[in-house]
Amino acid sequence: MATTGTGAADASTTTKRKPVFVKVEQLKPGTNGHNLTVKVVDANTVVPVNRKARPATSLSRPSQPSRIVECLIGDETGCILFTARNDQVDLMKPGATVILRNSRIDMFKGTMRLAVDKWGLIEATEPASFTVKEDNNLSLVEYELINVGDQ
Repeated sequence: MATTGTGAADASTTTKRKPVFVKVEQLKPGTNGHNLTVKVVDANTVVPVNRKARPATSLSRPSQPSRIVECLIGDETGCILFTARNDQVDLMKPGATVILRNSRIDMFKGTMRLAVDKWGLIEATEPASFTVKEDNNLSLVEYELINVGDQ
């Protein structure tokens, strides 16, 4: 079945939708696509795990140790641990206010962690006026996987 018209005409009619910002207390396990404005409360470097070295070939680039920092971030509704990797580490300094775009919830040992992968974006912004509610830490809540189909 042949269609007429060009793909460019279809692309010009689509409009970008405005980002929907959520609060930390609204985050749930297994979800993604979150946009948040948060403050960095604390940042702790994670000791990298030694991996076996890959054999060097002409096509592969030399492996560099990845930098991983776990940051406690939050807003006026609660806080959560954020895993910053490599270039993200430079933006996640204590006291900084950042905007996380297209972030996702990762589960680590039954607890929630927030992360931004290659499809997301972290950008610094002007300091926010809110104070972080540290007594509502979502990363301290432990979840258990239950298979519903085994009844």
